[in-house]
Parts: sequence; C-alpha cells; structure tokens
Amino acid sequence: MFQSLTKPDLGAASAAARIYCRPACFVDRPHELDDHCLRIADTMVWFAAWHVSLRDGASIRSAIVAVPEFDGWVASMPTALAEAATAQRAAVARPRGALQLGERMVRLNEPQLMGILNVTPDSFSDGGKHVDTAAAIDAGFAMGSAGAAIVDVGGESTRPGAPPVWEGDEIQRVEAVVAGLARGGVAVSIDTRKAAVMEAALAAGATIVNDISALRYDDRAMGVVAGAGCPVVLMHAPSAKSDPHEGGTYAHALFDVFDMLADRIAACVAAGIDPAKIIVDPGIGFGKGIADNLALVNGIALFHALGCPILFGASRKRMIGALDNEAPADQRLGGTVALHYQAATQGAQLLRVHDIAENRQALRVWRGLRDAALTA
Repeated sequence: MFQSLTKPDLGAASAAARIYCRPACFVDRPHELDDHCLRIADTMVWFAAWHVSLRDGASIRSAIVAVPEFDGWVASMPTALAEAATAQRAAVARPRGALQLGERMVRLNEPQLMGILNVTPDSFSDGGKHVDTAAAIDAGFAMGSAGAAIVDVGGESTRPGAPPVWEGDEIQRVEAVVAGLARGGVAVSIDTRKAAVMEAALAAGATIVNDISALRYDDRAMGVVAGAGCPVVLMHAPSAKSDPHEGGTYAHALFDVFDMLADRIAACVAAGIDPAKIIVDPGIGFGKGIADNLALVNGIALFHALGCPILFGASRKRMIGALDNEAPADQRLGGTVALHYQAATQGAQLLRVHDIAENRQALRVWRGLRDAALTA
C-alpha cells in the first residue's frame, strides 16, 4: 500500500530499507526552466521532478520531489540511502556510449529500433514465417532497409508453454542466418540463453547477446560474454529454468524487477563484463500479469537509475490483447506502436519490434515533436 513519504520517514527508515529515484514530470522545453530540470543521459528527454519511493519491509512511501529540492531530501536520509540516491541520480545523468557493433556504430541519444527475426516454427506471433534460411536473410535485410539499427535473430521460442530446443538444433537454425546478415553489413544480435549458441552466433558475425535469463540459464554464458567483450542485454524473467515464466509473483513488480536487474548488473561486472556494454530489459510479458506489465510501462524511467541503456519490447504481446477485446497477435500493431511510443517518451533507447516501418514512422513523429519543442 502506497503512503505519502516525508523527510522524517527517511530518517526513521530501517537498515534494510531501499530507495528508488525515478525521473518524473517530463518537460518539452527544458531551456525555459534553467536549472529546474535534468536530462536523462544524453537523450532528448528532460524531467522536472523525482518520484522518490522508500521501500521498508511491506511499506512503500512515495513523494514527488522537484529537482532543486532533491539535495535537501538526500541530506535527510541515513548514509546508506543517501549514497544509493546519489548513485541513482548520477546513473540517470550519465551519458550512454554508442554501441560499436562490428563496423557499425549505433548511437543512443534517440530511440533505435531492434527488429525481431524469429527463425522458429512456433513463436507466438510469427512462428514458421522465417524458417527458410534465404527467406530469413531477406527479411533481415528488409528490416534494416526499413530502419532497424539491429536485427535480433532467435532460434528458440520462449512463449508460455514452449518446449525447450536442443542447442544443436538452435545453432542450425540461426548460424547461417546470422552469417548471411553480418556479411551484408547488418548489425546482428543473437537472442539466446545458451552459451554454445552464443559462441556459434558470435563466430558467425553477431555482435550482441540478448539473453532472456540475464545470463543465469547456462553456467558458461557469463564467461562467453565476458570473453567476447560484446554488448549484452540482461532481461528480467522470474525463472532461469526451462520455463522463464515460472514463479511470476511480486510484492511490487516495478521495484522487484529493478532489484533483480541491479543484482545481475553487479554479478556481470564482478565477472569482468564492461558495465558500459550492459543493456537492461524489464521483460514485459515474462511471468507478469497485466497489472505488472502496466506498472512497468508506466514506471520504465526508473530503470535509467541503473545507469544502462534500456531495451523495451512489447511488440504484439499478450497485454495488448488483454486491453483490446482479446485481439489476436497479428492485430496488435496499434497497441505495439502506443506502448513503444510511451517508452520513447520516458527515454528508452532501444525498442524491440516486429513491424519496423510503422514504428519507425512513430519515432520520426516523436523526433519532430521534440525538435519543435526545443527550437520554437
């Protein structure tokens, strides 16, 4: 249950309490507010207040704190909370470096699209559409031509109830597709949780690993990524077992997901992975109900406090059908565009989608609105 947060509450917090500082009150014309707003990393998104939440046991208290007042609130916190809040503020502001993907550089000062290329017979939305290698390669090139900065190739469906795929079969599905796209100059991400598949795809030309288990499923995965020195996407899922949707119960979805990703970032850095190459994904739809997903979308700006680029992926997902009379997967384009536009307005740097042209158009309109507000 949410309650109003006051400075005395902070002073009385227990040693186990946690603080969460989320950018809020977004502004279109920061130049009119002088020092009363802050920028999220090097994006085109500014905000005028912090949504500060104190989680102490089962109690959650929150307050909207104007940017100029933040230091006063930090001064009222116990040392551990003050250090955490200060670190989160610095993480939000820290510029995110461009992704160097082979010979290509993807800059993250405005949202970029990652195209979904499933070379599987059973994915929830497009299963079987790209199982032919030549057709898959053509589809990947078409995504790049339509505006995808990265093409994410996956050989195993992770929809609820999908059977596991043997790593040898997964490699057979993805290896030639990755190689064909990479030879043609496409920046390729490999969507897998298996170390052997990562190794094969990276050898074939992939330059990013996208792991729905946040490098927890396979004991060798962490070492493969650290050794390759490539960017990695750490996604939240409630389980690192064969079914990533198991155990999706949360005391508070937004904060629970944030805490898990913070722990995984720390584990990756301890294993030798460059923190500048870590990307986080809240895992929309993975072991989460409609209320959990909506809380994550509305609160996605909190993940900037982790100091990493945010990848957001809700393309054609079940939550859209739940909000629109059970619309089937192939009739969820409008909801997809709406959700990804919402993520862009909160500074998400990478948007993972099936329909490139439509989402590219939405981002061009978003950019036009931002430019007009900043220059008028």
